[in-house]
Amino acid sequence: MKNNLHVFLGATVADAAARPLHWVYNQKKLLNYIKGKKDFTFLKKNKSPFYNIKTGKVSGYNEIGQVMFKTLLNDHRNVEERFKKNITKNFGPGSIYWKNLNLRSKYRKVKDWRGIIKGPWIHQNIIETVSNIKAKKKVTGGIKVNESDGYCAALPYFLYGYNFKSIKKIISTITVSKISLKYALAKFYLLDLALKGSKDPVNEFINKFKKDKYFKDVVKGIQKVKKYKSKPHPLIVKKLGMACSYPGTFNSSIHSIITSTNYKSAILRTIKAGGCNCSRVNFVGAYFAALKGVNSIPKSWIKKTAPAKKILDQK
Repeated sequence: MKNNLHVFLGATVADAAARPLHWVYNQKKLLNYIKGKKDFTFLKKNKSPFYNIKTGKVSGYNEIGQVMFKTLLNDHRNVEERFKKNITKNFGPGSIYWKNLNLRSKYRKVKDWRGIIKGPWIHQNIIETVSNIKAKKKVTGGIKVNESDGYCAALPYFLYGYNFKSIKKIISTITVSKISLKYALAKFYLLDLALKGSKDPVNEFINKFKKDKYFKDVVKGIQKVKKYKSKPHPLIVKKLGMACSYPGTFNSSIHSIITSTNYKSAILRTIKAGGCNCSRVNFVGAYFAALKGVNSIPKSWIKKTAPAKKILDQK
């Protein structure tokens, strides 16, 4: 596909596939939901205890990538400024995301308020970004959490061939957390190696950056994960991190990557581990699409993914 957009398609399809089981932290409950199913992607009935959107649509993680993708389709001039405007339009006041944020505040005092949100869930990084854009701050990225929104936002931008210095600026539009920036860049280096034909990007990344001070913790984390290769994925995800935060979400993704042989098995494995599986599949799906090509993404899954057509139209 043009501009390696099959990698973004890989992330998008994976996100939509996992979405009905997003943020199910009780692994026993999750196993009960998928009992007897070989393919538990695109569940018709939502099982997320936090929010409910139509099956086939994507979570807030991938949605920020869709906003960047649309920004790039319109023009490649002033990308950063137009991206900020589109973020405000898509997530800010007047949007369903912002409306649901206000509902969350209203229901916070209710004992079991989580099942109330009908529609999409806005993430902390995006809340801060919208507020900072509205306040006309020069640096707009969120500071409170170390999560994957920056990577998701910059993924289409990276695929259009922009350099790493420019990519850092895009990530910083969404998050200025040093940890988020570091792990997002690590993901892009891994994707870059896969796209350039590396047969083992994970080991190549270790060899390339083992003496690099900046990626010291990232390399150590990957080496730790490799020791757990023979252990069951849900068990290791519980140990490394089921939640949205780095480094857990990165290391759990790496475990799925090194214990899977193809796109489909990796996505199913990641979903089955529970927790913030959407943040993980946005990387795992992109990785296997980069490594194995567009044909590695199941066609039946692509058909079920609402934003897929727009990406496929860019052939």
